[in-house]
Amino acid sequence: MRNKLIQMKRILIFTVFVLLCYNCSENNPIANNDYTASSVIVNKDLYATAPSDYLEVIALSIDNDSLRIMFSSGGCNGNTWDVKLIDSSSILESFPVQRNLRLSLKNKELCKAIVFKEMAFDISKLQVEGGKIQLNITNSNKRILYEY
Repeated sequence: MRNKLIQMKRILIFTVFVLLCYNCSENNPIANNDYTASSVIVNKDLYATAPSDYLEVIALSIDNDSLRIMFSSGGCNGNTWDVKLIDSSSILESFPVQRNLRLSLKNKELCKAIVFKEMAFDISKLQVEGGKIQLNITNSNKRILYEY
């Protein structure tokens, strides 16, 4: 069992490496794809109660007012996943100010494959006075500075 776990970790690391390198290529049609951005949801109650099926945030990037999140989870192909980016509706007073967000996943797929997705979210309504805000993805160890 332990050897299988080690082997699965190695495969996951290799797959992530290949995907990240592939996404850097100018000839990659996926990397140049236009993503339809969903809007971030600002709702304290939903932040606390939305589905929280397992996912792993791999990378964050910001392009204008769009937060792109690359993540993975177990499943068949991810086509039935319900994914939302939810803000806690609280602004943490620091420099720069911070907001806590959670990537919510409802995943009913029963396959054992590891599926990678990249989604974009319009974060323009998270702006506050000061021109920048740190976004903390609370169900991962990732954070990113949003400057506008």
